[in-house]
Amino acid sequence: MRKEKYNIQGMSCSSCQAHVEKAVNNLNGIKKVNVNLISNNMIVEYDENIVNSQKIIDSVISAGYGATLENEDKNRNIEKITNSNIIDIMKKRLKVSVFFWIPLMYIAMHHMFYEWLGLPVPQIVKNLFHGTENALTFGFTQFLLLLPIVYMNRNYFIVGFKRLWKKSPNMDSLIAIGSTASILYGIYAFYMIGYCLGHNQITLVEKFMNDLYFESAGTILTLVTIRKVFRNKVKR
Repeated sequence: MRKEKYNIQGMSCSSCQAHVEKAVNNLNGIKKVNVNLISNNMIVEYDENIVNSQKIIDSVISAGYGATLENEDKNRNIEKITNSNIIDIMKKRLKVSVFFWIPLMYIAMHHMFYEWLGLPVPQIVKNLFHGTENALTFGFTQFLLLLPIVYMNRNYFIVGFKRLWKKSPNMDSLIAIGSTASILYGIYAFYMIGYCLGHNQITLVEKFMNDLYFESAGTILTLVTIRKVFRNKVKR
C-alpha cells in the first residue's frame, strides 16, 4: 500500500470536499481518502498495483478541481506562491466590487434612502435618475456599474456553471444561478422600459423600473466576496 499527500485547488465549501472524496473513492484500488477543506489538501492510501498517482490526479481534475502531488518540488513552489497571493487577489476583487457597488446601490435605492431620512431628493439626482422620464438613464447606469463587479467575480460563474454541468453543484453554482437570474431579468425589464416608453405606457415603465435587479446581483457577488476574504484570512 502507498500513502501520498496532494494539494487540491478550487474547493470552496463542504460540497466541494465531498465531490473530491467521491471522485477518488470511485477508483479501484483506493483504500482511504481524507480531504481537508481548510488546508486544501488530500491524503490518499491506495494499492499501487491497481492505481497510481496520475489516475488519482485525473479523477480530481475530471471532477472539476485541480490536484498536484505535494512532494513534487515544482508543484510545491506553485502552491506556496498561490497561498501567499490569494488574500491580496481577493482584497483587490473586494475593493473593486465595493467601489462600484456603493454607487449602484445609491442609484437603485436613492428614493428609499431619502424617504427614510425624511429629506427631499437632490435636484441633480432628480434630473438624472428620478422619474419615468429618466427611466433609461436609471437602468443603463445601474447595468454599467454592475459590469465591473461581474468581471472581477467571474470565477463564481465559471466554476459554478461548470459544477452544475457536471451535475455536482456547489456554493459557486448557487451564487452563479442567483446572480444570473437577477441580471437576465434586469435586462428584460430594461428592454421593456424602452418598449413602454416608445408606446407611451407610463404605468408599465414605473413597474419595470422597480423590477431592475442589477443591484441584487451586485450585492450577492460583493457580499460573498467579503465572506471569502474573511474565510481566507482565517485559513491563513
